[in-house]
Amino acid sequence: MDMNRFLHRPTALALGLCIAASLGVAPASARKIERGVEPSHQPVVQRTDFIFDVTGNGAGGLDPAEQSRLASWFQALRPGYGDHVSLAGDNGQHSFALRDAIADIVGRYGLLIESEAPVTAGMPQAGGLRVVVSRSVASVPGCPSWTDKSGTDFVGGLSDNYGCAIAGNLAAMIADPRDLVEGREAGIDPTNSVSGRAIKAYQEKAPTGSGGLQTMSAGGN
Repeated sequence: MDMNRFLHRPTALALGLCIAASLGVAPASARKIERGVEPSHQPVVQRTDFIFDVTGNGAGGLDPAEQSRLASWFQALRPGYGDHVSLAGDNGQHSFALRDAIADIVGRYGLLIESEAPVTAGMPQAGGLRVVVSRSVASVPGCPSWTDKSGTDFVGGLSDNYGCAIAGNLAAMIADPRDLVEGREAGIDPTNSVSGRAIKAYQEKAPTGSGGLQTMSAGGN
């Protein structure tokens, strides 16, 4: 009788039980299994506020030196569509000349001054205003994600990279990232009013055959 055969059998049995136990227990660091169609990756919007304090001259406007400083600051920022410009520290004591001088520089970049400014630390000097340029950037953290190994999915869950392409394209193509957070109120579109009048005129026009058939006779010598 081969005694080695019986001596190694308990060792092989214990090893098989250890392997089965390790396969049946999921690791503690395993991510949550998503079985729906809603992607876990969504665009995240981050806002940065750039501030610049200007001081008006005795006449209430901007002197050439202060105007040159403000223009150089805007040139360095290179603002564009999606940036929001506002004025802080205006408690009604500033002249319209100072606001118009700032608005003239802002208008060179195709932007307008908004009425409400975000809260910033400190206040401008007396007789001055704080120009705030708010810039938002949209990104998708954790994308792309290739943590899942390619192969058959035995749990019926979504890949960790699911939704990264759509969310990444949305974050890259959005003109104003703040629209992803606040959206916009529906306004009156003049193009819809014009097209609506044309459709209404077409619907109210009487059909060409509503007057009946015309009697026609052929005559001649």
